[in-house]
Amino acid sequence: MKILVPSMFALGVAACAAQPLPELSPTDASSPEAPTVVAPYQPVMSGTASHVPVGLKPWRELNDRVAPRAGRSQ
Repeated sequence: MKILVPSMFALGVAACAAQPLPELSPTDASSPEAPTVVAPYQPVMSGTASHVPVGLKPWRELNDRVAPRAGRSQ
């Protein structure tokens, strides 16, 4: 307990003695003078395919289409 209080005091003083933050350069993104790049508008949904419900198909035909062919190894 005797060492706890001085060590906490030392940590507090060390935290206050941190080096200052570096100056912002004109090319830094957080700088108010940083150049801005104009990006063209691109809709979020561009390039998506339309997915609409399709009619029912016979299950056996669909099964046969995805089943492995006879004589073909996997």
